[in-house]
Amino acid sequence: MATYTADRIRQGLPRTPGGPAWPEVENAVRSEANASHSVEHAHAASAAPGIAAVPSADAETPAAAAAVPTADAVLPAAAMTEMPLRRGLPRIPGGEPWPPEGSALVAGQGAASAAQPSVVPAAANATALVEDAAAPTAGEDTPARPAAQADSGEPVAASRSAESSLGATGAPSGAELDTVAEEVTLRQGLPRHPGGDPWPPAGTVTVRRQAAPPQPTVHTAASSATSAEQPGGAPLAAAVAAPDLPAAVDAPAVAPAEHTGTSRSETAGSAAPSATTSAVASAALDQAAAAKATSTTTQRTQASASKPVREPIVIGDRTLGQWVKLAVLWGGGAILAAAIIVLAARGVTTLPGVPEFMKRYPGEYHLPEFVDPGFPAWARWSHFLNFFLMVLIIRSGLLVRQQQKPDAFFTPKKGGKKVSIYLWLHTSLDIIWLANGVCFVVLLFISGHWARIVPTSWEVFPNAASAMLQYLTLEWPVENGWVNYNSLQQIMYFTVVFIAAPLAAITGVRMSEWWPKDAARLNRLYPAPVARAIHFPVMLFFVLFILIHVFLVFTTGALKNLNHMFVGTPEISWVGFWWFAAAVLVTAAVTWAARPLVLAPIAGAFGKVSER
Repeated sequence: MATYTADRIRQGLPRTPGGPAWPEVENAVRSEANASHSVEHAHAASAAPGIAAVPSADAETPAAAAAVPTADAVLPAAAMTEMPLRRGLPRIPGGEPWPPEGSALVAGQGAASAAQPSVVPAAANATALVEDAAAPTAGEDTPARPAAQADSGEPVAASRSAESSLGATGAPSGAELDTVAEEVTLRQGLPRHPGGDPWPPAGTVTVRRQAAPPQPTVHTAASSATSAEQPGGAPLAAAVAAPDLPAAVDAPAVAPAEHTGTSRSETAGSAAPSATTSAVASAALDQAAAAKATSTTTQRTQASASKPVREPIVIGDRTLGQWVKLAVLWGGGAILAAAIIVLAARGVTTLPGVPEFMKRYPGEYHLPEFVDPGFPAWARWSHFLNFFLMVLIIRSGLLVRQQQKPDAFFTPKKGGKKVSIYLWLHTSLDIIWLANGVCFVVLLFISGHWARIVPTSWEVFPNAASAMLQYLTLEWPVENGWVNYNSLQQIMYFTVVFIAAPLAAITGVRMSEWWPKDAARLNRLYPAPVARAIHFPVMLFFVLFILIHVFLVFTTGALKNLNHMFVGTPEISWVGFWWFAAAVLVTAAVTWAARPLVLAPIAGAFGKVSER
């Protein structure tokens, strides 16, 4: 904020970040004390004849016609007081308070009040100006009066006695000054500490100010002279009648031809208070405009600061925007890598001997004759349960891996270690998934369908390589899943059922509470860190397999493939698609509902559920 010193306005912090210091002024605006010093200087100068400016007759107000005091008027050294500078906030973050520690010379209170003239309305200034202009000073010769007034025969004292009934403030002498109470809104500034509210707190304060007195009508010497010239010779005192004066008062007309040097000095002395009043009023208007602008800016700043700041959406350890950026980055990289792979695979197929290899090994070999085509009901239901349970197992496993403070705990009825309710869910789902897998494998070997996912010839490997090359060139092998899988599919299904699933089960048991803690030799041969290092990558393998599997189902004949697994028919229709959509909705609903509020009653049937 700006602070007034003896001769200028001290500039403060900028009103906008990076902007100039405020207020933006080239020349300092002096305070009322300095203006009163200028009045003393003007009165002192009035002793020298011929140096004061004479107001023009066509001016609208005395203040506009008065001579303006010079800008270099100063107080005497005895009237100056050295005061310490008030220090405010630093001008740069982490800097020292501004301004630097020091002091400045300011006007003393007594001297300023003695030298400062009363600030009155324009009409009262005009009255004082007329009185000072018409009356001679003590010890000086009486100035020459206008001819019209001299001929009237009335003494000037009559005019002066009529005007003397007005007080110094323009009110009748002996009248008490009225004051009025007014509620003023406090102006708020910067907060007193970082991140705090603006200071002082918002509110109002009651102040009292002087009520404006009634303005008398003042007739100047020129108007008196004019009335003297009227027929009948009206006396000069009659021209000083005192009805209310309008806002604009005619400036006094002074005849310089009849006035001596002493008269002009008196005129300059009477003009000085009006000039001082004009300067003070101008400074007050500037201050009011600056205060209003500052208040508007403060209100806008408070309004913008009051708007709630929207917090970013955090998912895991990153915000939503960061995840979107990562998805765009990885997605763009994947598309670029896929394009390069496709071009490279197409180039490989043009190499010598490659077309003949692909013709000899088209991507599949014939199955034994005992394998029946199609998918029996047990295979279709096992397939759905495997998908349903794998989604829940992956989600609960991630919750167990990321949880820090579980919402609920589970304790078995027969006793045991207390575990989080998500770990109980993960373990329970693992048991159901393993049971489903055991049933699938048993029925697979009983029905003879094991030959569909278990390789029965060494030709599986060159056919798998041929099928992979066809997938990479986007010229995919002919699909006939109702009868036989291609060799690449056969190897992948065999890996999922007979390698990945057992690894997930063995490593999961090692990390569970069922593993014997006292078996030192067994723990040394199969430590928990090894199981943990295998279990998570196996989960990632399952996620990747599910994504690729669903992608190929939809890109190699969605209606046909969905009818195979959900309806059990080789026909092409929308029935299988709607069964698939229902299965996805059920899986999504159960996954969403798998939370402590729903899980607690179910877990309570097998043990005790508590919050701690």
